[in-house]
Amino acid sequence: MDLQTIIHQLEQGSGLRYLKYWLLGLLLLTLVIGYNFRAFKDMSTQEAMDSAQLARNIAEGKGYHTLFIRPLSMYLLEKTYADKHGPAPLGDLTDRAQLHSPHPDLANPPVYPLVLAGLMKVVPALRYHPAEANPVEMGQKGYDPWNHRGHFWIYPPDFWISFFNQVLFVTMAVMLFFIARRLIDSTVAWTSAILFLGTDLFWKFSISGLSTMLLMLTFLGLAWCIMLLEEKGRDESVKPGRLMLLAAACGALIGFGCLTRYSFGWLILPALLFILLFLGQQRLTLSLIVLATFVLVISPWVARNYRLSHTFFGTAGYAIYESTSYFPEHRLERSLNPDLSRVRYDHVFYKFLANTRAIVQDDLPRLGGSWISALFLVGLLMNFRNPTLSRLRYFLLLCLPVLITAQALGRTQLSDDSPVINSENLLVLLAPLVIVFGVLFFFIMLDQLELPLIQLRYLVIGGFCVVICLPTLLSLISPRVNAYSYPPYYPPVIQKTANWMKPDELMMSDIPWAVAWYGKRQCLWLTLNAQNDFFNVYDYKKPISAIYLTPVTMDGKFLSQWVRTGEYSWGSFAIESLLKGGLPPHFPLKKAPAGFLPEQLFLTDTERWVQPTASASTAAVDRQ
Repeated sequence: MDLQTIIHQLEQGSGLRYLKYWLLGLLLLTLVIGYNFRAFKDMSTQEAMDSAQLARNIAEGKGYHTLFIRPLSMYLLEKTYADKHGPAPLGDLTDRAQLHSPHPDLANPPVYPLVLAGLMKVVPALRYHPAEANPVEMGQKGYDPWNHRGHFWIYPPDFWISFFNQVLFVTMAVMLFFIARRLIDSTVAWTSAILFLGTDLFWKFSISGLSTMLLMLTFLGLAWCIMLLEEKGRDESVKPGRLMLLAAACGALIGFGCLTRYSFGWLILPALLFILLFLGQQRLTLSLIVLATFVLVISPWVARNYRLSHTFFGTAGYAIYESTSYFPEHRLERSLNPDLSRVRYDHVFYKFLANTRAIVQDDLPRLGGSWISALFLVGLLMNFRNPTLSRLRYFLLLCLPVLITAQALGRTQLSDDSPVINSENLLVLLAPLVIVFGVLFFFIMLDQLELPLIQLRYLVIGGFCVVICLPTLLSLISPRVNAYSYPPYYPPVIQKTANWMKPDELMMSDIPWAVAWYGKRQCLWLTLNAQNDFFNVYDYKKPISAIYLTPVTMDGKFLSQWVRTGEYSWGSFAIESLLKGGLPPHFPLKKAPAGFLPEQLFLTDTERWVQPTASASTAAVDRQ
């Protein structure tokens, strides 16, 4: 092929289409690189680190077992053992809490950890073990690209997990484009995809390490199946078997989403209601297929949970009790023997009312990740000639109250620890389709506007896109942020404390998920108090070899978290150590390395460090 033919193909032939795709891919790659360079941060949420450490255990062939130990999980395992074998006789040393053996995870549904585990098998960088390498020392030797000028910068597995979620993010944009083009036209499809990729909220979720991107992709798949099911249901020439396959796909996707995040399973209600309202004579058969497929998908995992804990969803099923007046903050999951009978129905009802008000006031207005949600809400009053488009809107409206209810009842302290970017934000799942309907209403209003020049129409569309994407654009031109999330997470210090421990020893910390992920050591969540609960574990379950306290405890609220707890809290324990310069006389962990106070506190049974270590507080000053 000569040069003239190649030029002709690029100008008028099929080569022009491939050139456009190549330029689009290059633009997306530039956007991903630019955003990561300017705004990437290591994981900062409990849920993300918990899923990652669980995935690593699976990838290493250790099964579905966790290094992050919740006291509530210990309680459920012991209670289930007692239900099967009766109360423990005097002197019984059975490991009922499963601390000496691999501890089964009762908090996380399996899909996202399994996906990450498969990724860890493929990508060598995700098999980077923090307990076996010191990123600070590697940076000083000058051959670690994850460090900056000899100082810790990025933790490699955090970055690759974020990059994987960004791949899902781009995949969603492509999928959203085809959905919008099928329902409306190419102009709305391109604008919707651009605005979706330009929304800062979704970029923050993509670098968070949470399962939200996978869940949003699942919801888009569900919406696509619902759309096809509605279209084929109106076509009398379509065979019933095809409708049944689409119904089974809907049930399977809801089950898949439920095993990614349990609260997603509530979407079985709007899916069934949609089918019963709009699928004509086959509505009953199709709804039964959706329900049966959903139950079939989740049943093996639910049976596993019930076998281990006599609960269907493990510790996650107790979220409805959390953040009530009797179990504020994380008290329930940190309880070795919680008295759930003290939580009355009115406590749960008041929690529901308070959280619903907050959702309607704060979360609903930013449903689409920006003020485009206002266009969506106003556009609900529009009539559409396309019945599939109208009915897909009804499906969104059916999902909205269900997700608001699930989010209000399931809200815990996690939402306060990390507002908006957390696994309990369910309304964000609707955001991609909200953007499509918001863009559609914008173009309907634009068509009513009389412009003197056709070129002004493109100027208005461009200005609209720039305004919606402005937060992301500002992130790209803003100064680069610190990649680590300190306080309280600074991987080198966490790794250093973990390296002092043997693999079979038990630590206790106020950030056990971070110790499990960055340090690769078994770590128990800080018990409710530093006396009875601590010695209950230390004397009767497994010796605690070290305690690691971070600014989560050391910088806690003096009255509400230290004084008014009515117990000898860990805050009181820390302040006594600081002011009196000593520990309680019978406390077994008395050795502490120099330099951790006042930001952090590390106590252990023996002097495990060979030489004086770098001060954690000094490291914090150096990083600023």
